[in-house]
Amino acid sequence: MRIVELILDEEHIAHGIDAISIVSAPAIESNFIALKSQQIQFATVDADKQILIGAALIPDKPIYRNQDGEEFHCYFSKATVRRASELYLQKGNQHNATLEHQVSLSGICLIESWIKEDMVHDKSAKYGLNDAVGTWMVSMKVDNTKVWEEYVKTGLVKGFSIEGFFADNSQIKAEKITPNQELDELIKSLGYEKSNKVN
Repeated sequence: MRIVELILDEEHIAHGIDAISIVSAPAIESNFIALKSQQIQFATVDADKQILIGAALIPDKPIYRNQDGEEFHCYFSKATVRRASELYLQKGNQHNATLEHQVSLSGICLIESWIKEDMVHDKSAKYGLNDAVGTWMVSMKVDNTKVWEEYVKTGLVKGFSIEGFFADNSQIKAEKITPNQELDELIKSLGYEKSNKVN
């Protein structure tokens, strides 16, 4: 099966991550956890913070895809994961969230974003998340009561999935080689030098 590296083509108008979706089956196969706080005030009160923490993008993890009947795996390098996380914030997309990539959601906002740099000392380890070093970790605040009660607390959604525009690295490399470059390379491979002389 073909394996495709997905990259950011920053020369293209549409590139990077536009939104983070909460989904029942995240393609990266990593579920978020819903954080709860316990406050003691005359009695134990279980009050939801309504914060989700989990992996948004994991580097070098093969992700199965089936597009137009073609099956393949794609992955993102550590450098692409880091740059995608930076662009998401630089473009001001913190409030862009969807449900199952279908419905735009209000009342959900990214409140923390970091790249995991250590398996033991990273904040995610405190919550039992063991995603690879280089993973883009996020915390999202869910002030949308309907989403929290009907989807998060019931377990209908289990993780994050990104929405955005990436390019196939092999196609980008092919597109960046012009026909003249291919001809030049062929001439050189045959042991000749290209003449710029005009007769």
